[in-house]
Amino acid sequence: MYPGNLKYSKDHEWVKIDGITATIGITSHAQSELGDIVYIELPKIGAKFSAMKEFGVVESVKTVSTLYCPVSGEITEVNSILSSKPEIVNTDPYGRGWMIKVKLSDPSEADKLLSSKEYEALLKK
Repeated sequence: MYPGNLKYSKDHEWVKIDGITATIGITSHAQSELGDIVYIELPKIGAKFSAMKEFGVVESVKTVSTLYCPVSGEITEVNSILSSKPEIVNTDPYGRGWMIKVKLSDPSEADKLLSSKEYEALLKK
């Protein structure tokens, strides 16, 4: 159910590592819990974040939820289409619904994230 090539945070973000770049979004579980997403606030390119620090906000018809950066680094890209079409996260959370790309400052932090099996086990608790 959750792609095996990704890492996951306990806060329901996913991370795809490609060299020193991490692509980050929210999981299908997170988007389904939120319901219809109507607004996403993302950081500016060049912003720097420590692991597990707030990087943005997602607003749905049900609630407002904080987004946490699972790894430390500098924002190199932001998915600008989400500003006009935030609902893409509901329909394609692992593809076109990605949120930010981060140049990793400490690639070893990704080792602390959950595998897909560990994330699925977390959801069953």
